[in-house]
Amino acid sequence: MPEILGHNFIAGQRSAAGQHRLQSLDASTGEALPYSFFQATEGEVDQAARAAAAAFAEFRQLAPARRAEFLDAIAAELDELDDAFIAIVCRETALPTARIQGERARTSGQMRLFAQVLRRGDFLGARIDLALPDRQPLPRVDLRQMRIGVGPVAVFGASNFPLAFSTAGGDTAAALAAGCPVVFKAHSGHMATADLVACAIQRAAERTGMPRGVFNMVFGGGVGEWLVKHPAIQAVGFTGSLKGGDALCRMAAERPQPIPVFAEMSSINPVIILPGALAKRGDSIARELAGSVCLGAGQFCTNPGLVVGLQSPQYSQLLADLGHQLAQQAGQTLLNAAGLRNYVGGLEHLHAHAAIQHLAGQAQTGSQAHAQLFKADARLLIESDPLLQEEVFGPTTVAVEVQDNAQLRAALLGLRGQLTATLIGEPEDFEAFAWLVPLLEEKVGRILVNGYPTGVEVCDAMVHGGPYPATSDARGTSVGTLAIDRFLRPVCYQNYPQALLPAALRDDNPLGLRRLVNGQWREGAI
Repeated sequence: MPEILGHNFIAGQRSAAGQHRLQSLDASTGEALPYSFFQATEGEVDQAARAAAAAFAEFRQLAPARRAEFLDAIAAELDELDDAFIAIVCRETALPTARIQGERARTSGQMRLFAQVLRRGDFLGARIDLALPDRQPLPRVDLRQMRIGVGPVAVFGASNFPLAFSTAGGDTAAALAAGCPVVFKAHSGHMATADLVACAIQRAAERTGMPRGVFNMVFGGGVGEWLVKHPAIQAVGFTGSLKGGDALCRMAAERPQPIPVFAEMSSINPVIILPGALAKRGDSIARELAGSVCLGAGQFCTNPGLVVGLQSPQYSQLLADLGHQLAQQAGQTLLNAAGLRNYVGGLEHLHAHAAIQHLAGQAQTGSQAHAQLFKADARLLIESDPLLQEEVFGPTTVAVEVQDNAQLRAALLGLRGQLTATLIGEPEDFEAFAWLVPLLEEKVGRILVNGYPTGVEVCDAMVHGGPYPATSDARGTSVGTLAIDRFLRPVCYQNYPQALLPAALRDDNPLGLRRLVNGQWREGAI
């Protein structure tokens, strides 16, 4: 394992121009770990952004197969990170070894998945409308379209996924696949982890002959604003709080040249439990739901923060069983001290609200998070009360009991945008409540049936996004191969000579792509 220098990564070199140092901490004890990091200066952020811009011209024009080699090399380097690396990640995050090992596999796996996307070429979106010189009343010129990378991308690391949503995480993988160099802002909660992963990316870049500046990383507070406002940066990927995401969106919109921010921010992920399922398996639903609420100490953006059911003795029993399950859960250490403070603050706001009742959970004391169950008046959801709409980031959920279908509809209409919604039911439920589906389609990015949202498969079909405030742009996803679309834009080539056309658009189709030619999908040469 390489030495953890704590220097910023700029154009393939290490830089430590600043005087202020940041300390890595043990998430469980709060004690200082033997790693410190140099706060990036504004000048270093400028250098990193300029390095990414300088790399863009060469990197985006590499054949997709060459970029795929780079992503595969990153995956191989990540897989080589040893037990000493795993131990450091565990100390910085208080996450267990098995979780980090699994997350490392997911992180290298998504790199390889984007390498497959590059090799199959459909991300280019090649479309060709051949010239129609004899068309009346006017001839049609030759028109060809494909997508290219938007330019350098600023990526912000997430606190809750130190690998899969951080340095070499999904945003970085998607941006690099699109041909966009990355300037990464390391999360303060796991800086040693970020340093070691960035070293792995740098080794992969050197092994595969990538341009200097294809990946850069800076440490410290205040660097986010410098990054987002830098004229070289053309898009932003962010996973974090609603407050932080909103701030970045405002900065990006106020630039002389506004740029898109793809921010994943806040979701309470409602679980709707239907009557037939309650009658047949309420006890098992309570156990499963408690497990989902407490998985990873509730520190998932897909944590089920809202449970909705129709008023009935069976629903009352479910809440009693769920409360019992949550009250029996041992305390869990959160990712960092700030996370615990925010969790305690969120619980205090729920306790203080006159229309919210605390049903179960050990008193929240000490340095660990204790699971909690609250019950809110349905009117709060119907009236879009801000408190009920905001996630409590930790092992807590809020139950709502509605009187009838009309109130259920009104409550769901009161929801803001979400990443997920879950329907727990039997076949007869789905027939009787079919009207829920079009309503939920307008509210969320992923609808689950008889499952729980804490688990996001990395694949072609996944959508990890949703209407605001779940994300800042509901048209995209931060998980799955569709994530590459965020960092691409279309370019049309009119009457271009074959020799000047990009390979994806030439008549001989040297990349072997499936292309839309005169409205028909075709493979091979024209």
